[in-house]
Amino acid sequence: MIETTNLIPVIFGVMVFLASLISLKLGISVAIVEILLGAIGGQFGLQAQEWMTYLAGFGGILLTFLAGTEIDTDLMKQKFKASFLIGFFSFLLPFLGVAAYTYFVAHWNLQAALIAGTALSTTSLAVVYSVLVESGLSRTETGKLLMSATFITDISTALALSILFIKPNLYTLVFIIVSIVLIYFAARFSHVIFDHPGLKNKVVEPEIKYLFLLLLLFMYFASIGNGQAVLPAFVLGLLMSRHFKETAETRVVRNRLRTVAYAIITPAFFIVGGMRVSFPLIATAIGLFLILFFLKMITKFIGVFFLARKYIPHGATYTTLLMSTGLTFGTISSMFGLTAGLINQVQYSLLIGVVIMSAVIPTFIAQKWFMPVHSEDIVEINGNGNENQMVEGNFGG
Repeated sequence: MIETTNLIPVIFGVMVFLASLISLKLGISVAIVEILLGAIGGQFGLQAQEWMTYLAGFGGILLTFLAGTEIDTDLMKQKFKASFLIGFFSFLLPFLGVAAYTYFVAHWNLQAALIAGTALSTTSLAVVYSVLVESGLSRTETGKLLMSATFITDISTALALSILFIKPNLYTLVFIIVSIVLIYFAARFSHVIFDHPGLKNKVVEPEIKYLFLLLLLFMYFASIGNGQAVLPAFVLGLLMSRHFKETAETRVVRNRLRTVAYAIITPAFFIVGGMRVSFPLIATAIGLFLILFFLKMITKFIGVFFLARKYIPHGATYTTLLMSTGLTFGTISSMFGLTAGLINQVQYSLLIGVVIMSAVIPTFIAQKWFMPVHSEDIVEINGNGNENQMVEGNFGG
């Protein structure tokens, strides 16, 4: 008799490989394909094993860290007003709109409505980063400003979740202190590992293992402190971004880290996220599901488009669509609400379904029809670690 538990890793491997082929064939983000394949598998009874769930959690943290390394800190300082306004209103309007509708119209209780507002106010940094890297826009001013604004949105979401719901304990303080200490020393002294002549070009990749260790420490202390490792991981990537720009060797390290991440770790994040959708439960409240989805899209549009048209004139629609995506924090918020007894299984499925749908549809539309085409330069690192310039074009179509 064949053990189905032993077959699941094989099915997972097939999904990862198949997603990459479909992505290349259709010219859309592999993240979208992985989410859809996970959702399809989930409807046929495929469930994530414990190792997949942990790997998915680590994948979300790793994507967030990588996104942080792409932020141009000098540009973020120069464009702080634009980043803050776009990011904050990207959070505020969906939060207020969804919470108000679910409380006053759908008659959810106050805590459930606040969970809904929090879950659907998010922008997925993981999806935005993945799409920008694949399309070649991560090194443009538009891409960097978009990621900076996304960071502000997710900071706001995390603060809302923490202030409204999370009950701190003694280990929460430990988590905060450990995070600050790790970030401080890593930002100041990581060059000792990156620049050590005896560690360069080693097949054992000590630099990557060092970064993995830091992220695993964040995850551990967050788990015991009722916190989220996403924020310190992003801040760490943000502060270490200079390390990855100083020399050709450090840029090669980042490229290798991307390769490792996209090979198996980040696919787990997207596939497992897709598995959490229950189509039968969504079907029982399909009207509310569609209302919540369009409510998120409309409030995101109002909160982002007009500011983006002012500050990112070459890519206002593209920015609005990508900032309408949700996945990481939306899933985290919904899962927190379910495990804490603040929402029921139907409400959870509705929120997760909207989160997943918002990760797929706006991203697909943005890539196929609204890729920015202008004169910004894209800096691409080749295999020798040298930088080549190329004019930005429609890489998604």
